[in-house]
Amino acid sequence: MKGISLRRWFGRAALVIAAAFGFAAAASGQDTTPTLQIADRYWMQPDVVYATANNTQLKLDIWYPRDNPNPTPTIVFIHGGGWIFGSKEGAVYQLLPYLERGWRAVNIEYRMAGNSLAPGAVEDVRCAVRWVFRNAKQWNFDTSKIVLTGQSAGGHLALIAGMLPKGTPLDNQCYGDEDMRVAAIINWYGITDVNDLLAGPNLKNYAKMWVGSLPDAAAVAKQVSPITYVRSDLPPIITIHGDKDSVVPYNQGTRLKEALDKAHVPNRLFTVKGGDHGMFTQDQYKMAYSEIWDFLRENKVIN
Repeated sequence: MKGISLRRWFGRAALVIAAAFGFAAAASGQDTTPTLQIADRYWMQPDVVYATANNTQLKLDIWYPRDNPNPTPTIVFIHGGGWIFGSKEGAVYQLLPYLERGWRAVNIEYRMAGNSLAPGAVEDVRCAVRWVFRNAKQWNFDTSKIVLTGQSAGGHLALIAGMLPKGTPLDNQCYGDEDMRVAAIINWYGITDVNDLLAGPNLKNYAKMWVGSLPDAAAVAKQVSPITYVRSDLPPIITIHGDKDSVVPYNQGTRLKEALDKAHVPNRLFTVKGGDHGMFTQDQYKMAYSEIWDFLRENKVIN
């Protein structure tokens, strides 16, 4: 089925989109042509059902170029919101840096805590990644260049979706034998140790709400924590985290880096000096993306 044109939607929202991403021209009130050029180059197929869980249809959007039938690198984006709120539609702007480079994009939703407690969101994202690999030929996803990314809870889900070993119980909802190794993970200030947020000085209400009153809360929290799965054969991982983050403690990023270094996993931590939870300046975002492209080139994901 043919997707929908994006030009009209982008045209109405161009200034908002461009400002959100720090496009200097739009932020200063100048021409927004670069944003509209992206809209002219892409179709979007909305609300493709990738799985059903707990009587909930789980959907994703696919963004693909109009005039390039060849397999391309593909970003799989997972929105944030502490596992308790958020939507894929609210995260559309985060796809633009990848679309600008000619990538395909898959923007996924998953069950919130009000629908299903942990580990529901992890199961869903694993199902979505499996869907991407299973349907790569139809949508021209280059399976050697699948990159996972997300912000906050989405960063956590990108990490664990790319770090889980094959055949854990978290794959039982969408069991399969596909090799789901991704090319890289881009973690924007994601949670790496859920147990650390359930008690003590780093206690966070969103983590408590996601785990809820499960009798084996500590075991579940460990099961869904990326740091549990650090080992030597992981894909390259880059983390962007502000050192003044008031929502996801900065040490969630530094502890992951220490563990990855010890396991000799290619990784990088870009620290946003003075950065709170995603509240970065335009220059800081530019520096972060410069680090991302450099890291992807270094690990042969892009040229």
